Amino acid sequence: MKQPAFCVFATMLFMANPAVAQDAADPSGVWLRDDGNARVQIAPCGADICATNLWIGDTSKGEEPGDKLVMSLEPQSADTLAGTAYDPKRDRSYSITLKVAERALVTRGCILGGVLCRDVGWTAAD
Repeated sequence: MKQPAFCVFATMLFMANPAVAQDAADPSGVWLRDDGNARVQIAPCGADICATNLWIGDTSKGEEPGDKLVMSLEPQSADTLAGTAYDPKRDRSYSITLKVAERALVTRGCILGGVLCRDVGWTAAD
């Protein structure tokens, strides 16, 4: 089953979060999903980090521009953040891990206590 873009970003999805250590990975910026169907901006939103859909190619799954995924993340290593993601549109929470590289991001979102997970690759937008 195909997950919505930001849910996958929970599966996704940013970062001048004061709770994140200065040397931790920073996923802030605009990202393009590897399948070409989404453009997402990751940025601080209050005490959390939000992934906001800027563009969605296929809206048939209910994904729309402006939809957000609110993430509470903690550094796990120099390139990895992990925590929870909340999708207010669907009122669902996920566990999420973000692995950040210079121009690449991999998100891993899980539901059902980690039984069902999906990885999604992202490339930094120019």
